[in-house]
Amino acid sequence: MNTTPRFTLRFTLYSRSYCHLCEDMLVALQAFMARQGQAYTVNVVDVDADPALVARFDELVPVLVADPAGIELCHYFLDEAALRRHLGLQAAAA
Repeated sequence: MNTTPRFTLRFTLYSRSYCHLCEDMLVALQAFMARQGQAYTVNVVDVDADPALVARFDELVPVLVADPAGIELCHYFLDEAALRRHLGLQAAAA
């Protein structure tokens, strides 16, 4: 029995409204977190609404960041290995 307290993880997904990779990353994150049974929230931020965000993330979008630490986990595609490391999960058996 796992007695580790469960808490709500928080992420920010820097995105664009017309970006299919952004939609794909959000769907992949949702599926991954559902498999883990872990509570989470994801704040989707349109980089095009803020010139500073465009300057920072423009060609990297989508970018997934773990909050509140602001740790950039991946860009372009969901990196499940990086997400597992961040969550302290064992790597899936090959």
